[in-house]
Amino acid sequence: MSCPICSKETVEKFRPFCSKRCADIDLGRWMTGAYALPSEDPVDDEELMEELEKKLGEIASGGPAGDGSKPH
Repeated sequence: MSCPICSKETVEKFRPFCSKRCADIDLGRWMTGAYALPSEDPVDDEELMEELEKKLGEIASGGPAGDGSKPH
């Protein structure tokens, strides 16, 4: 297995990385937001509120967002 940062062979102590340096580089990328998961959430606040109100209405009426039953 190779290090995802520099492609050198991994070292068991720092697996899946080859060194503390590469592990720290990866951690820094996560903490700065360099790695991000895609989202389908609305960016605009007004659009977000419209989506939430729509979903709440569907849940209340037992529509597609819910079956009308209460959570366990």
